[in-house]
Amino acid sequence: MNAFIPQIQRLAAQHAADTVVLRRHLHAYPELSFAETNTAAFVTQALEKLGLRPEPIANTGVVALIEGRPGGPTVALRADMDALPILEANDVPYKSTTPGVMHACGHDVHTASLLGAARILTELRGEFQGSVKLMFQPGEERLPGGASLMIKEGVLENPRPASVLGQHVFPHLPAGKIGLRAGRYMASTDELYLTVRGKGGHGAMPEMNLDPVLVAAHIIVAAQQIVSRRANPKIPSVLSFGKVIANGATNVIPNEVYLEGTFRTLNEEWRTEAHAHLRRLCEGLAESMGAVCELEIRRGYPYLENEPGLTARIRAAAVEYLGAENVVELDQWMAAEDFAYFSQAAPACFYRLGTRHADGRFASSVHTPTFDIDEQALATGPGLMAWLAIKELAERR
Repeated sequence: MNAFIPQIQRLAAQHAADTVVLRRHLHAYPELSFAETNTAAFVTQALEKLGLRPEPIANTGVVALIEGRPGGPTVALRADMDALPILEANDVPYKSTTPGVMHACGHDVHTASLLGAARILTELRGEFQGSVKLMFQPGEERLPGGASLMIKEGVLENPRPASVLGQHVFPHLPAGKIGLRAGRYMASTDELYLTVRGKGGHGAMPEMNLDPVLVAAHIIVAAQQIVSRRANPKIPSVLSFGKVIANGATNVIPNEVYLEGTFRTLNEEWRTEAHAHLRRLCEGLAESMGAVCELEIRRGYPYLENEPGLTARIRAAAVEYLGAENVVELDQWMAAEDFAYFSQAAPACFYRLGTRHADGRFASSVHTPTFDIDEQALATGPGLMAWLAIKELAERR
């Protein structure tokens, strides 16, 4: 099997410049979640040039199958395609041409990498047994998550993949390295929307009013006891409020306060239990102070589980391809990813692709207006994906 590695590395290097062109085009023309019409058309055209027969799925998603020699299993490779509502601050030739929309989470890298991997795999299709399913996914950044829609429409059937692999940019690692972690890796995510209603009036006459600002402040502080006193300390949990709107004035108490927040954890049973605790606390505390609290909990992505056996195989294969010094262990991360839906439905492994330059450039975090990558990562990503797919097909036979 290892005889494939020099061949794949040669093809990856040979096509690296073309992969950069693909990424820069995608970066310059970003589209928001579930509106990736032009992106899907671009991906479809690129796959058709490889002789594949891509099909639409989940409206703006694309799926295609690379068939090797008959009789083997199927492995799925996933890339997300959507961008974020962020105004890009980078001054680069491939800067976003869509004001207020930017590939600030690296999905342009993911899509270009998978297209690059598809090119390598089609050139080698006569040398491996089995099939590789390419899943170009819409709407990772927005509930309900494009992964869930693709699964509902049968992306994991006909043929059913034995394994699902995904990669994601990681600016904390230099280009040329990857990171991964077996077991529970990323958190579930739920959106919280609270409205606290009281009775507004003049700030100098609090006795005539029922101050929702004070009630909301008590709720923000008291809600933290759900994490500090209700959660098992061995279960990571995060409760954060990022938006508070009390539209009064220096001398005006408003009638209501609006809050938005997030709850995240790595245990589905505790997740449901925490929702009930939070609802009782918010509604009960508001009532005890004479106000009313309405809480809406929008249940988001589940936690992401990297299947241990598969992750061990992926780690070993990555070491073979990159060298042990370039494969690192990651800590748990309380961010969320809708790849988690794939991990709940099939053996899955989600790993991170280093994108920072060795000299410290390109270190801006994802979801910021200055995020960019060292494009040397595009010499690593496609070839590694192709190798992992081929190696996993052989392991699954």
